Amino acid sequence: MSTGMIVLTVIVAVVVVGAAALPVLRDRVRRGGPALKRRFGPEYERAVALHDGDTKAAERELTERVERHGDLRERPLDPVGCEQYAARWTAVQEHFVESPRQAVAEADRLLAELAVARGYPDGGRYEEQLAALSVHHADHVDGYRQVHRVARSGARSGVTEAGSGTEEMRRALVGARALFDDLTHPARETGRHRATHAGTRSPTPWALDRGRPKES
Repeated sequence: MSTGMIVLTVIVAVVVVGAAALPVLRDRVRRGGPALKRRFGPEYERAVALHDGDTKAAERELTERVERHGDLRERPLDPVGCEQYAARWTAVQEHFVESPRQAVAEADRLLAELAVARGYPDGGRYEEQLAALSVHHADHVDGYRQVHRVARSGARSGVTEAGSGTEEMRRALVGARALFDDLTHPARETGRHRATHAGTRSPTPWALDRGRPKES
């Protein structure tokens, strides 16, 4: 076979393969938005807003998160470990009454440690840990984001703990609780194990529950 024929054969093969792959690629693009919206929920809207409404850029970012962390398999917590984390979270909530800022910082550290225990990246790589959590706990990961932000900022400068700063910290801690529950009570756990964990859910003190009056 002549060199010209070999080149022609290669070109034809490339064209045929490309033509066969094109419908698949188009289908991925077409389904990418709805699939990502379903997977990420509020995180999808947040990503779009951060990219100034550029949906394609937001979807590229979210797709990269899935590619990096989609195969992550969470490590289970044994009942004893779950009870220990629940006790520590209860202590954080109770500490909030006397020292909101310190309690929020403790909650931030506890969530980072818990995430590592479940198999997520080390808390020292916060952004990477957050990205991984967003892939598997998209509905509640923003609570961790908020409590981390408040913990790092020490609340807004010049705002006293008795003022709106305390309310901001309270909202952050309440939001973070949802992710804590996700990580300590996985929905896919079944029967007896879930029932055992259910007993470890820590009550919310009045300071964090706006619907309950302060006890006299």
